[in-house]
Amino acid sequence: METSSDFQQTIGLLGGEETIRARIGSVMDAHDALLEGLPADALLHLVSSVSLLERGETLQNAVGISLRTLQRHKAGQKGAGRQRLSVEQSNRTWRFAELFAHAVEVMGSQAAAEDWMNQPAIGLSNRKPIELLGTSAGVEAVAEYLTRLEYGVYT
Repeated sequence: METSSDFQQTIGLLGGEETIRARIGSVMDAHDALLEGLPADALLHLVSSVSLLERGETLQNAVGISLRTLQRHKAGQKGAGRQRLSVEQSNRTWRFAELFAHAVEVMGSQAAAEDWMNQPAIGLSNRKPIELLGTSAGVEAVAEYLTRLEYGVYT
């Protein structure tokens, strides 16, 4: 379950309300912003904040956007702020930020969370959490495992 701290950290990972260009005070506000499509700048902010996303296929697994597409957003950054992600890309971007915020809380730091996301986990059948984010079932498995870790249930 997401705490208020996780919720604010999720928004922060996406560049805050200024970058998202919407007031996000509740889950329903987030829902409305995601339906509209997050600004491309929110994804650019997330990637610049979480270095793990710039490695190999990680961005594609986590958010469903290739590094090449991200590079096009960066190249056209002057107009990128006006570009919006699709609803699916927005949902996956938000969900990654949400999971990562929870991982930071559980692991104690952003560096530890990035390391954890990229290491095989016994509770995930020795798979790396970052590799499981391409499906909703994988996302749910990672979220459940984080919650188990938070409460001291390691297997």
